[in-house]
Amino acid sequence: MKIREARGGDAGAIARIWNREIREGVSTFNSVEKDEAAIAALMAVRPAALLVAEAEGAVLGFATWDQFRAGVGYRHTFEHTIHLDQSARGRGVGRALMRAVEAGARREGAHVLVAGIAGENATGVAFHGGLYT
Repeated sequence: MKIREARGGDAGAIARIWNREIREGVSTFNSVEKDEAAIAALMAVRPAALLVAEAEGAVLGFATWDQFRAGVGYRHTFEHTIHLDQSARGRGVGRALMRAVEAGARREGAHVLVAGIAGENATGVAFHGGLYT
């Protein structure tokens, strides 16, 4: 597995993973599905801040980060998003993406990295709770 910046050809896989979570999961606060054009626009605006985990040519998951809230007081506070294909869960893919997010956000000046996790998202709570133990 490798972690790399997303490329145009990844937009469909990213949309598929993200939209399944929007429709069926509890780990996103967004109810509007993403199309490939929206993913491509995100890549164009912040290309180094949209990463994919890839193995054998398949996208296993993706991660991104951006400023948590507008305003100078939040300039060093970032929020991240990580979503995995169901087949990639429990294989260390999320941890690898999290390490890459931390490094990328740090390069952008982050002092704080926020994970917005819904209380009913037991998987997200467990993932983040076990990252540094």
